[in-house]
Order: sequence, then C-alpha cells, then structure tokens
Amino acid sequence: MSLKFLVSRPTLSISLALMLSTGSATGAQQEHNHHAHHQQMMAKPGYQSSLQSYAIPELSLIDIHNNKVSLSKALGEGGPIILNFIFTTCTTICPVLSATFSQVQGKLGDKEKNVRMISITIDPEQDTPERLKEYASKFKAGANWQFLTGSPSDIITTQKAFDAYRGDKMNHIPLTLLRTKTDGQWLRLEGFASAAEIVAEYRQHLVESTEIGALYK
Repeated sequence: MSLKFLVSRPTLSISLALMLSTGSATGAQQEHNHHAHHQQMMAKPGYQSSLQSYAIPELSLIDIHNNKVSLSKALGEGGPIILNFIFTTCTTICPVLSATFSQVQGKLGDKEKNVRMISITIDPEQDTPERLKEYASKFKAGANWQFLTGSPSDIITTQKAFDAYRGDKMNHIPLTLLRTKTDGQWLRLEGFASAAEIVAEYRQHLVESTEIGALYK
C-alpha cells in the first residue's frame, strides 16, 4: 500500500511554439491533436506531489555507451535518485523536463553531488544510445546524469512500474520521481516543477525520510 498526499504548488507557466510536421491532412491533424493535448497539460499551473512505493522490475536497459544496465541496481543502489521519462523527438514536454534537469545539476550543492539523475526514453525504437548521447550533450548532462533506452517491452514494463505508461508516447505526462534513500518511498511530482522546486522537494524529502527512519531505530 502506498501513502498518498496531494499538494498543489505554484510554478512558472511554460509556453513553447509547436513544430507541426508536413504530410497528409490526416497526419497533420493527428499531430496537431497530440500537441494540443500537451499544450493543455503545460498550461496547468503547479504540480502535485505524493509519496509512492514502487516495485522495480528485474530487467536490463542500455546506456549511451551501449552498456547493459540493471534497472534494479541503477535505481536501487548508489544513493539518492531523481528520475524522469523523455523522448528525443518530443518538442513540447520533454525539452522542458530536460532543461529543468540541466538546471537541477547546477542547483545541487557540494554536499549533494551524490544525487544521480536518470532519464529513460519512452521511444526506444527511435532513441538509440547514439541519439541519446547527442541529446545528453545538447542539455549539457554531467557525469551524474544517465540516459537509458532498451527493448520496447522493457521500456513499457519500466513505465508501468512507475505508473507512467499512458499507451502512447504522445500521451505521456510531465513526471519527476525522486528518492533519497535506497529503501525509502518515492516522491512523485506530477506536473511542471521548476529546478528550484525539485531541489527544495529533494531536500525536504531527505529531512523527512531521515526523521522517519530515526523513529524506527
């Protein structure tokens, strides 16, 4: 059972120009509808936070160096984690999420350099390790920010494990997940949290998880 609570937080409204591809009238209409859906989500102020417990599946993904990465080890070991889901051809939600992660890197203090960030593509057929490497460079990803892809089935399984799967990449939601302790709960931020808000949420979650852990010692 997961413990849930919802909190609305004010954040900056975000607007991006839509890039509509050329093609058939039907294809253009579908593209327009998808972007309209994303624009509606981007127009919503604030975000919601909740504490969640997730079972990490035993499977392997692939990093930008073509190395296999055990998902359970990547997310279950090595200290604090901040996680999101993106795809490189997204022109609305994902650039915002990735730019925010890029800013988070700079806002984490010297005592927080152990925080690792992981971005998992939801479009593995397009997002090869090489493409993710280019994307990582575009957003100036540092050594603590990892990008992962994998087989379509493993990517879907991963999304479902974190209640992030919405059936189609164009229906994905803005989502950031963070955990301060390997045996702790995940803080789920659904919506557009700014870099400052993510860092503040991380620090607050760290304090709360430490205090709760002390009660059981």
